[in-house]
Amino acid sequence: MSFEEFLKPGSFVDSDHPLVIEYADQHIGSAKSDIDIALNFYYAIRDGIRYNPYMKVRSETAYRASDAIKSGEGWCVPKAALMTACLRLKGIPARPGYADVRNHLASQRLLDLLGTDLFPWHSYCEAYLDGKWVKSTPSFNLSLCEKFDLKPLEFDGRNESLFHEFDQAGNKHMDYVQDRGYYVDVPMDEIIETFSATYGEHYMNNVGGDLYAEAEAERANT
Repeated sequence: MSFEEFLKPGSFVDSDHPLVIEYADQHIGSAKSDIDIALNFYYAIRDGIRYNPYMKVRSETAYRASDAIKSGEGWCVPKAALMTACLRLKGIPARPGYADVRNHLASQRLLDLLGTDLFPWHSYCEAYLDGKWVKSTPSFNLSLCEKFDLKPLEFDGRNESLFHEFDQAGNKHMDYVQDRGYYVDVPMDEIIETFSATYGEHYMNNVGGDLYAEAEAERANT
């Protein structure tokens, strides 16, 4: 198998961007093995880049790894792209992958805006570690999981860490509907096309909110 294409920079997995290079150097720490490097990037991105589903989905800045660093926030797509970019920089083959899920972490306001509990193109990072491809999802930061009573996704570099299957009480939470597979770079145009067809123009034109404040309000009313 050739790994060359999974080591090169892309338009959105922009591992050649100075901010991404600086970020990767800053967060690699003292890690030497590929697995330890992946773990350092995973936890830095999971908890250091604030999850925000209210991004302008027609803007390239909502998809690009370097823009997640600039803004300090991103939804699952740029966060997975950033992890992919950091790994490629350190010589570890990596690629963004996508799947459609139900019961994704969301406030009631966001669900009402979407009009469905289906979340297409939920993104993960797939890295070649210790002789095999391993998926991980550095999307939901610890503080956000606590607000929604979810167990944060942990990653050990050997086993796949894909989705929040259960909440803190052990109740069933998220389900995968279909795996869309991996890409070399983020397929922005395909994602926008699917979102437009699934959610409609009301969502596409009215994205905006504060998921953290919405979670606090919902907890206060229960």
